[in-house]
Amino acid sequence: MIWCIEDDCDIRDIEIYALSSAGFKVKGFEDGLSALDELKNEKPDLIILDVMLPGMDGIEILKKLKDSIEYREIPIIMATAKGQEYDRIIGLDLGADDYLVKPFSILELSSRVKAVLRRCQPKQVSKLLKIGGLVVNLDEHTVIADGERIQLTYKEFELLRLFLSHPGVAYTREQLFTKVWHLDYMEDSRTLDMHIRTLRQKLGVYGKLIETVRNVGYRLEANYGK
Repeated sequence: MIWCIEDDCDIRDIEIYALSSAGFKVKGFEDGLSALDELKNEKPDLIILDVMLPGMDGIEILKKLKDSIEYREIPIIMATAKGQEYDRIIGLDLGADDYLVKPFSILELSSRVKAVLRRCQPKQVSKLLKIGGLVVNLDEHTVIADGERIQLTYKEFELLRLFLSHPGVAYTREQLFTKVWHLDYMEDSRTLDMHIRTLRQKLGVYGKLIETVRNVGYRLEANYGK
């Protein structure tokens, strides 16, 4: 949802039309106070905020939003008239994400809104599992040991992921076959032992963390570096 706070109804209608045509949901406000009041019911994805507004001007509204813990992350594009360079500078200093100089084209408006939304999207945090210098990135499906990339097979990766997700937990052979191979345990199979052996070798010094639990199965040492 994009909010357009603009007291000139003709400009506001153009903004709403342009952004609606670009596929955005848009809501218009003729003054800042009504927009601030609406924040109790809805939080927009971005605000296009005119500087010259009746009552509380755009700079005051910008400052109020950026001073708020709840609303400071809302991206704001300031709309200023030609010659209002001082207002643009103040707006950017107060935390505005961009500005438009009137008169602006429909294409420029849509382009700047899309650019700000891309720039302000929260960065995705990779899901990482770590122990010492061993780092497993679950999103990228990579393993790094002391800065060196390690190539694992799919089953080796799944074994390591399971161990790192639950350090100190001893898994029986039956549990490992079920969780990693999705098969019933095969008593005479050496598949698991072979995969554990090659995984230990590939991990180098970190391979020692995978312990054999006698008459049970395997586990990952939970107190590495302590």
